Amino acid sequence: MKTELPAHQLQIAKRLAFFRGHPIFGILGPDLLQQLRSHARVRTIERGATIFAKGDPGASLFAILEGQVKVISFSAQGKYAVFNVLSAGDIFGEIALLDGGERTADVITITDCKLLVIERRDFLPLVHSRPDVAQKLIEVLCGRLRNTSRQVEEVMFLDLSTKLARTLLRLAETAGSQRIALTQTEIAQIIGASRESTNKQLRDWENLKLIQLERGEIVLVNPGALTTIAEGGA
Repeated sequence: MKTELPAHQLQIAKRLAFFRGHPIFGILGPDLLQQLRSHARVRTIERGATIFAKGDPGASLFAILEGQVKVISFSAQGKYAVFNVLSAGDIFGEIALLDGGERTADVITITDCKLLVIERRDFLPLVHSRPDVAQKLIEVLCGRLRNTSRQVEEVMFLDLSTKLARTLLRLAETAGSQRIALTQTEIAQIIGASRESTNKQLRDWENLKLIQLERGEIVLVNPGALTTIAEGGA
């Protein structure tokens, strides 16, 4: 007969399972995992909330247990650009965590989120004592840099339909769902196009039954056709 764990023990078990399966934390031994787990705390945040803003002190690292967040930057005129969308298993806040400086962007929840929070004072000793942890963090930062370079190249060199199709497919892969919880304005900001031209292309695709536009969301109906467009096809 299977015995269910009490709620608090179940949460501890889930937290440990997350650490063991994570590409950075999973390389730690059982003792260090238990130590890290004991310091980590879980925060539940509702959709549309700001987790931190650009310029805030960077005192903690965040790992996403459930949900999605967007990384954005505001201009002095109040406009903003979406830099990245992160989902369960991703980490963020690592730049300020490592150098002790200010946050470099705003992070806002796209959906209701459950986050694991690790304070800088608890995490840095691991980085100093474990070169393999530092190496994994470097790989994460390099991945972010490659992503930024790819975005810049797509914005500069690809036509609107190709970069829009690539972005929708990439966001769906990140979300693990054909439903993308971003507005058309936010999609336009990611691809560096006007809202009007982006909206027109999305409407054309909706008429062709490639996508479905819903309030604050885009649903991929025919990912195969979008893949053909993303690869430069008609």
